[in-house]
Parts: sequence; C-alpha cells; structure tokens
Amino acid sequence: MKTGFIGAGKVGCTLGKVFSEGGIRMTGYYSRHIESAKAAAVFTGTHCYDELETLVHDSDAIFITVPDGVITDIFKELTKFDIKGKHICHCSGSMSAGEAFPGIYEAGAIGCSIHPLFPISDKFTTYKEVTDAFFCLEGDEEGVSFWETQLNSLGIRTQVIDPDSKVSYHAGCAIASNLVCALMQESLHLLAGCGFSDKAAREALAPLIRSNVEHVISDGVESALTGPVERNDIKTVQKHIACFPTKKEKELYCTVSSNLIQIAGEKHPETDYSEMERILREELVNEQKYCFYISGNEGKRREDLTGDLL
Repeated sequence: MKTGFIGAGKVGCTLGKVFSEGGIRMTGYYSRHIESAKAAAVFTGTHCYDELETLVHDSDAIFITVPDGVITDIFKELTKFDIKGKHICHCSGSMSAGEAFPGIYEAGAIGCSIHPLFPISDKFTTYKEVTDAFFCLEGDEEGVSFWETQLNSLGIRTQVIDPDSKVSYHAGCAIASNLVCALMQESLHLLAGCGFSDKAAREALAPLIRSNVEHVISDGVESALTGPVERNDIKTVQKHIACFPTKKEKELYCTVSSNLIQIAGEKHPETDYSEMERILREELVNEQKYCFYISGNEGKRREDLTGDLL
C-alpha cells in the first residue's frame, strides 16, 4: 500500500513524516502551491508531484489534507481518474467520510476519515508529539480496519467511532481545546484588573491549571472539582457574579457554574444544591430577559416581559 498526499500543510507534513519514519510506503505530495509540495517531499524523503493524475496513478491510498471546505471539491477532481480500489482518506474532525466523499462507492473507492486528536501547530515539529495522541477513525469498514492496524503498528492508539457521532465527537474536542481558551482569557482579564501583567497572570495561573488538568486526567472530573460551587458556598458565588463588569461575563460564569452543580451533586449526594441552582438560574433568566428587552423590544415597558425564558 503506497500512500500519497494532496495538500502539503501542517497535517499533511506531520502525518507524512510519521508514516515515512514508521515504514509506511509513501509516494509523495501534490499541492497547488508547488513550493509547499517540494518542501514536504524533502522533509519526508518522498516525491513532489506536479500533476495530480500522476500522484493518483502511483498511490494506493490518498490522503486529502486540505481545509475542510475544499475536501469534497478535491475528491470530485479525483473521480475524473480511475480510483477503483483506492483508499481515499481525509483528516477533518467534523466531517464523516460519507459526507466528504459523495458517490465514493459508485467510484469503487474506499472512504475513511482519520482525525488526530491533537493540535497540529507546526509543519516540521509536531510529528514528534502527535504519536502520543489518539487517532479517531470512521468510514468504510475495510478502510477503518486497515488503517487501525497500520496506526497501531506505529504505536498510535486509535478509537473507531460511528459516522453519525462525528459532529458530537468534534464538539467534545473543541470544548476541551478551543473553548478553554475563552475561559482562560476571562481569567487573565480579571487578574489584569488586579494589577497583573499578562505574562505575570499566565505564570501565576500556570500551576493551578496544570494541577487541575493533571487531576482531571488521572482521577476524573468529579474528583478534581473544587471551589465555591462544590463547597455550596452561595455567598462567594454571589460575590463573583457581582464582580463581573458585563452581562456577557456574568452569563458565562453562571452557565458554566450551573453545569458544575451536577458534578458537585454526584460528588456530594448528601448536599442540597437547590439554592445554588436557583440563584444561578435566576441570574441567567434575568440576563436573557434583559437581552431580549434591549434587542427586540425598544419602547416597551420592561414589566411587559414575563415568563421563564429558560
């Protein structure tokens, strides 16, 4: 099985390097930016193709490592050639193989999505770390089985998921990675208001973040949970809510804190969190009523807006 890549960006270079170093036979790279293909070929010790058809002819498996929005367009170009029996793979976290490759079975090809659960941030260095990550696979059973075996042979852990759960899977990854950045920005903003520089705030929070994340990983979320919600410290939570300068920040704090109540209740089933839940819920209702009033009801009396908007 000889593998080629369409797209020579961060994902293509990273996977190509992992494959070539692991002994997976490679053909090389095709890219509309020929210089990128040349650099990727040199990096992986493979060939640079200036014709898409030639790469398709030489490859038994083709990884389409381009932005999500053009994966299907590239696949449609591939259907102009003979792809019968070939493995067509993409690395999108949110798209299933069936969604990305419409008509693949009619073309006689095998579709598979292979998503590294890792932030690939650099073309030429991330390959050193990505083999520690899980790779999630879905698609044609034959393709999934083959690539699961190939990846496992490289020491990579894999998880096969159902195509219908692909979006939920990707949303879970985004929450753990991207959305954490929004919460961190809020923390840094609050510390900046206390006199911290950005650098000092990040350094001050680092031990707290590392300790908490390590505890979550080793012992689970319930065991790692601490703080005023877990302690059922209503007065502190109310003080927190009052300190936020904007309604958007209050709503963010209350929404996330409301989710913590369920975890706290499982950790301390003997504790009554109903008052904490009521305070957070009422705060959210008030915020939503206010936003609805401002955006869609100018000129109406505030007291006309009644009802539980949750």
